[in-house]
Amino acid sequence: MSTTTDAPAPLLPRRTAALVGVLSVAAALGAGHLVAGLVSPASSPFLAVGNGAIALAPQWLVEFAKSAFGTADKPVLLAGMALVLAAAAAGAGLASRARPQPGVRAITALGLLGFAAVALSPAFTPVDLLAPAASAGAGILVLRRLHALAQPRPATAGPGRRSVLAGASGVVAFGALAAGGLGQLLGGRLTGSRDEVTAALRGLPRAERAPAVPAGAAFPDQGTPTFLTSNADFYRIDTALRIPTQTAADWSLRIHGMVGRELVLTFDDLLARPLVERTITMICVSNEVGGEYVSTADFVGVDLRAILLEAGIAPGADQVLSTSSDGLWTAGTPVDVLLEPDRGALLAVGMNGEALPPEHGFPVRMVVPGLYGYVSATKWVTDLEVTTFGAKQAYWLQRGWGERGPVKTQSRIDAPRGYGSTPAGRVAVAGIAWSPPRGVSRVEVRLDDGPWADAELATEVGGRTWRMWRTSVDVVPGSHVVAVRATDADGTTQTEERADVLPDGATGYHSVVFTAS
Repeated sequence: MSTTTDAPAPLLPRRTAALVGVLSVAAALGAGHLVAGLVSPASSPFLAVGNGAIALAPQWLVEFAKSAFGTADKPVLLAGMALVLAAAAAGAGLASRARPQPGVRAITALGLLGFAAVALSPAFTPVDLLAPAASAGAGILVLRRLHALAQPRPATAGPGRRSVLAGASGVVAFGALAAGGLGQLLGGRLTGSRDEVTAALRGLPRAERAPAVPAGAAFPDQGTPTFLTSNADFYRIDTALRIPTQTAADWSLRIHGMVGRELVLTFDDLLARPLVERTITMICVSNEVGGEYVSTADFVGVDLRAILLEAGIAPGADQVLSTSSDGLWTAGTPVDVLLEPDRGALLAVGMNGEALPPEHGFPVRMVVPGLYGYVSATKWVTDLEVTTFGAKQAYWLQRGWGERGPVKTQSRIDAPRGYGSTPAGRVAVAGIAWSPPRGVSRVEVRLDDGPWADAELATEVGGRTWRMWRTSVDVVPGSHVVAVRATDADGTTQTEERADVLPDGATGYHSVVFTAS
């Protein structure tokens, strides 16, 4: 009597097995991104996991990312996620050299992670689950098929497994890239809405025009920025891994909570109201002393104070909680600031003569002069809830930042550049200062340990904007330090005391070391 045992399954070569795993996960990501483009861009499992990582990241890690990578922090996060996924996919493939089951289990686990991330998204709807379902299904199907193709086969059984696998791999890789790209294209469609809004804004009258910027408002020939920052150069700090894509026709804003009557406004409702244009300098709370997260633009929109008064603020309300269209961002703005007659808070629809760029909040964003963006500058805004700070905590308040976020008086040296070299003798020194909404009344410069001396101020445009300054100093060969300080229109000089950006903005004098030769 003889017995037989099942022969062990032949092992795939290590490189082949790893490739099968990577291609399977790539197919899963491409399919999920494609379906998300058809259903809802936020339902892409890859992006949903990234948004979850941002939401759960500890404060120290968030600040490290912003300081180390600046506005490239989101591409760095996505690239890091891609590398981790690639390593996990290769590991799953190596574990599946004999049979595909370990890889199937790994893709199923990643699929469950995608399901959870999508389901926990603030803007979740049941149809969003189609994207992670497509992702998991495509990944498992491709893994099983490629694993079968990669199995050794007799020489008489047709094309060699290497040629079959190579062809299949090419098809899968191309399909994953094509599906992901198509999903990106579908999710990014704006159907010409921005162009239509730009044309409409140029044809509508203004109830208030921003004063023309005088020729003497900036000293770009001496190193300062131009007075108005182009839309392309305007700093961008937000939590969005993917820019929300909503047309103006589909946009609406709900104002509710502690109000006399709830309002729901469409984009056409906004354009039917008096439009105002205001030149406003915006500053990020993460701007270090001497940092570059400060920009100025002409914003066009509707006066937010008038809308809040129309809704009627109930007694006891002290916060307007604004929410972005993707539900991932909230900001809490003090009611008393928004109701100041001269503050100039806007529901902005235009920026520097055109509709808001998508990355800066199209179709509508909030702009509040004199407050750091984390408590005021909600992009893609679709909800305003009048409430209290005790009842609701906004995104950054939950992470240890200050409640009210008033902009602090600060100044910056733009020329000479730090650690640069310049000929000895007369050296031009120039830069910017800001203290919105009060404005800047004085800027002083100090060379080495000498006395403070007044700098020449550029023509003032308004208290809501930065102010340029310039002066010159006589230097001998050697190393020198130049420092600057500003005084606001109320007569208060910025503090020399150094403070970190957390919890409500950096303080301290900006200084630059340079060498004269």
